[in-house]
Amino acid sequence: MVNELSNSLLPVYNRADIIIARGEGAYLFDEAGKHYLDFASGIAVNSLGHCHPHLVNALNSQAAMLWHCSNLYRTRTLETFASRITTHSFAQKVFMTNSGTEAVETGIKMIRRFHYAKGTPRPHIITVTGAFHGRSLACISAGKSRKAVEGFEPLLEGFDQVEFNNLAALQQAITPQTGGIMLETIQGEGGIRVHSPDYLQAVRQIADEQGILLLLDEVQCGMGRTGSLFAFEQYGITPDICTIAKGIGSGFPVGACLATDHAASGMTKGSHGGTYGGNPLATCVANAVLDVILAEGFLSQVAVVGDVLKKGLLKLANQFPEIIAEIRGTGLMLGIKMHDSPALLVEALRNGGLLTAASSNDNVIRILPPLIITLQQAEDALHIIHTTLTKHKR
Repeated sequence: MVNELSNSLLPVYNRADIIIARGEGAYLFDEAGKHYLDFASGIAVNSLGHCHPHLVNALNSQAAMLWHCSNLYRTRTLETFASRITTHSFAQKVFMTNSGTEAVETGIKMIRRFHYAKGTPRPHIITVTGAFHGRSLACISAGKSRKAVEGFEPLLEGFDQVEFNNLAALQQAITPQTGGIMLETIQGEGGIRVHSPDYLQAVRQIADEQGILLLLDEVQCGMGRTGSLFAFEQYGITPDICTIAKGIGSGFPVGACLATDHAASGMTKGSHGGTYGGNPLATCVANAVLDVILAEGFLSQVAVVGDVLKKGLLKLANQFPEIIAEIRGTGLMLGIKMHDSPALLVEALRNGGLLTAASSNDNVIRILPPLIITLQQAEDALHIIHTTLTKHKR
């Protein structure tokens, strides 16, 4: 029966053969009753774990009042979220979306529209290798991953890709047609690859000097995952545009494109829109997430637990150098780079009760637990990894 049901789905996912029935906090439970410590978090989505009481209460209350009305009208939840996120960020303008891909699409359009409105079209955007910005045609054209683009050509023009963290290559790629630079502050699908502070600071300076808009994609690394609300805060820079999603809804589909007044100046009435973006259910949940992650001490605790977890992973790397090549990342966005494909180890960890997520590139296992994990749960995960690596070594 299970196979008959799953055969009805488009076969684009390589799903594990377990059926998840419910979640609670940092744990997921399958239909057989087995529990798993969830250190994948729906790929960095469930920032507050599963069925967080504050989110459940907020969603239930909103569901009894209003689910949807069009963007022809004002809603309190939308305006409240926009006010709060701009108060706590670099931005003055917000456009709400249903996903990270939609947020990035908005940012791409914003860059092009900005220069068009000034009367000097500059449609090209520089991206970097290993990037993942979503699955739309524009986003795969920007990322240029062979696996993502295969069979979907011709790609959209206007995306000029350069080597990751290579400042000279980026400078050489700039032409009079270059209107923007788009990169993830920390690459997720690319293998938890962290740009150097010097590189990001130099990119910000170059963008200012050249009149280029800088878009930082923080769909995966933003909303507290690194121990600060935005990952770019740790580099001493601010973007012109920033895309967020995943953790801002903690499982409810919602995203946003944040921008300065300057960067958003070309986006006039009728230039962009969407039917569902910013609906009351989504923005109610997003506000509830902000209630928690902006509470005093929450982000500092993320940093503390992340530091303990990373130190534990570094210790394991020293114990198993023939298996682990490197530990990457910061906060609760960490990666275990393997010498070989991580597929078997991800499966073994799952069998041992720990859920992780492999990156598309670079043989990396992503460690992306909910931001609410305790020190004990971090230690429990490290124990499962140690036990699994010991068996794997044999």
